[in-house]
This record gives sequence, C-alpha cells and structure tokens, in this order.
Amino acid sequence: TLGFGMTTPATVAGKVFLIVYGLFGCAGTILFFNLFLERIISLLAFIMKACHERQLRRSGLLPPNFRRGPAMSGVGSLVGWKPSVYHVMLILGIFAITLSCCASAMYTAVEGWNYIDSLYYCFVTFSTIGFGDLVSSQNAVYQNQGLYRFGNFIFILMGVCCIYSLFNVISIVIKQVLNWVLKKFECRCCPKCHKSSARLGRRNAITPGARLRRRNISMDADGQYDSDTEGRRLSGEMISMRELTASNKVSLAILQKQLSETANGYPRNVCINTRQNGFSAGVGALAIMNNRLAETSDSR
Repeated sequence: TLGFGMTTPATVAGKVFLIVYGLFGCAGTILFFNLFLERIISLLAFIMKACHERQLRRSGLLPPNFRRGPAMSGVGSLVGWKPSVYHVMLILGIFAITLSCCASAMYTAVEGWNYIDSLYYCFVTFSTIGFGDLVSSQNAVYQNQGLYRFGNFIFILMGVCCIYSLFNVISIVIKQVLNWVLKKFECRCCPKCHKSSARLGRRNAITPGARLRRRNISMDADGQYDSDTEGRRLSGEMISMRELTASNKVSLAILQKQLSETANGYPRNVCINTRQNGFSAGVGALAIMNNRLAETSDSR
C-alpha cells in the first residue's frame, strides 16, 4: 500500500492482474503485519515481565528461589500482570526512530539526499503514505547495487512493520484520552439526565405493554414515580410469554453472560507462557493489543 506510482500497469490484462493480485496480496500483507504485531508485543511483554519480576525480587516481594511455572499462581503481584501500553509505546517509538535514523544515513550516502529529506522519506514510506516525490533505487546504476537494494528492502519491511505496531499502540492511547475527555464533559448538572438515569437504574420489573405506555409518560422535569409498583401489573393479571421476554430482554442477556462466565471461570487471567494466537478476543490489531496490554496504567 505504498503506492509510489513509479511503475504502473499499461495494458488491460496487467490492470486486471493487478486487481486480482492486489486483493489477495494486500490481505496477506495485513495478516503478516498482524502476526508481526503479535510477536513483537509478546516479546516486549515477556521482557518487561521479566524486568518486573526482577524488580519485585530486589524489593523482597518475591522469594529468591522463585521460578516461573505453577508457583506463579500463588504470587498475587504477578497474576494477570500486563505491561503498560505507555511503556510499549515508548519502546516502539525509540526503535522506530533508531531504524529511521539508520535508514536515513544509508539514503543520504547512496541517493545523495540531505539528512532531513531522508528522514522525511523514511516516514512517508514507513507509514505507507507514499507521495512519490522521493523514491529510492531509481537510478540505473549504484555502487554495490545488489547489497543496496537488499538493505533498502529490509529497511522498508522492518520500518513498515514497526510503524504499523506503533500506530496501533498510539490508537489505544488516543482511545483512552477520548474516554477521559468524555468523562470530564459528562453532563452531571442536568436534572433530566439524572431523572432518566434514575429510571433506568430501577430494579427490573415485569412491565408488559411498556412500549405502549412509554408514549404516554410525560418527560417533564417534575415527573416522579409515586410508588415502587407503578407501571407494573397486579399479581392477578395474566401476561403473555412474548411480553415477558420483551420486557426482560436485557436482564436475560445479562443472566446468560453471568452463567457463561461462571461456567468458564471468571475472571480469566492471561498468562504470557500460554500459547495463544492473539485473535481469541476478536479480530485485528486492536484485539491483539487489548489481549497483550493493559487498558489503563493508573496503578503503575
């Protein structure tokens, strides 16, 4: 998905082949990036957990003869421990900057660009923007041409994988910031919001025909429930099964979820040594990141 546009198909057959090949090629490349993201996050999590364990051992919270394995379940400070998303973002950022600086030094020496233009080319290429104003390996002859093109391929491949991983970590941080901003701007002084939340917070009751009665309920700010039995049928009235399931639709879903969590064991502690494919809680890069990293880092 760089799309420099320096080499393009000219015939109809070439364009049709590009569409078919690109359909499977781009999908396979995204899969490769996701697998790279899973492996790099697993490696960083393993290293950071080892450092965390070493720090706990130095502080005396872990016995000196502690070993990873079944005994880990008895140590409360390591059960379910996950690395902070901010630490992972910092490590990936340092690695991306180091890789870009090394690649820029190569492009400056071989292509003749200045160092700032080389850094600019690295970001545009690694982020798959691909403007095409600067493109490497376009001259006819280079000194050590085979070695340079191989190094160019390795730098672009590693750079795109690293920036892809970094962008996914930054997206999680942006999501946390947006959630924090939304909580700060949450309406807490509006009486209508309080009344609607209070009505939603009332205990579940069988209220057949609630859809018809909801149209007649006044939305005035002074409207209150006079009694706890208002809006419910008397004990002598009959209700249909359709009305029962419609009124308790949410509570039935919550009950099914609680029964499923009780049967499967809840909460589930994610162990680094457990062999996982990274797609157990969803599909895509964000699912991998959420499986491997902690959503919040307040306690660290």
